[in-house]
Parts: sequence; structure tokens; C-alpha cells
Amino acid sequence: MPRARKAVIASLDKWFSKFVRLSHADDTGYLSCFTCGKIMYWEKDGAEAGHFQGRSKYSTRWDEDNVKPQCTRCNKWKHGALDLYAINLDKIRVGLAEELVQKSHTLRKFTTTELIEMEAYYRDQVKQLLGE
Repeated sequence: MPRARKAVIASLDKWFSKFVRLSHADDTGYLSCFTCGKIMYWEKDGAEAGHFQGRSKYSTRWDEDNVKPQCTRCNKWKHGALDLYAINLDKIRVGLAEELVQKSHTLRKFTTTELIEMEAYYRDQVKQLLGE
């Protein structure tokens, strides 16, 4: 029986979030908040996958440039700390923040098959990063 699209998206979100946090962690599992620099362990201490352009915009929802590790304070209480987020994105590549804003305005409809493929990809990436 095929999986419901909502279930696939929820699972993809889970694996993508783990990937974002793990891929920014050092060898001991610690990472820093993209906006304030707070040091956290990748799977606790309030480490989250924060989106520059919101999750409702599917064209950037699973874009690795758009999603970086953030602490709960910046991601939730400061609503993403988007001013600092944009500044730090542009330190990676000048104009990146504006590119993501423009991309987020592009309509992108993923097929369920595409979502399942992305879910499998990020699940595999997480397992590699964890050495499994």
C-alpha cells in the first residue's frame, strides 16, 4: 500500500533536519547556531533546522542553502532571526539571501515519488554521517 503524501513529507522533514544538524556538527557532535553562534549538541540543547525562507515554500523547504542549524531561541522565539540569517548567508556567497528569496517565490510541486527519493537520500546521508 502506498504511503500517504503527508507521512512521506513528515519523514523527509525529520531526516532532512537531522542531516542539516549533523552535517554542520564537528567530530564530537557539536555545532553552532547559524545566527547567534550558540554551541549545541546536534540532537539536543535546542538544536533545530532553521529555514531562512519558510517551510511553506516548497521550492526552498529542503534547500541546503536555505536551511541551517539554529538554536530554539533564534528559530522560534526570534522567528528565525532573519536579519542575521541574511547577513550570514551573504557571508557564504554574496547575494545568496536574495537568491533564496527569489527562488522561494517559484512554485514547486514535488511528486510523491520525488519526495520518497529525497527522504531515502537524506536518510542515507544521516546514516553515513553517524557511521552506520
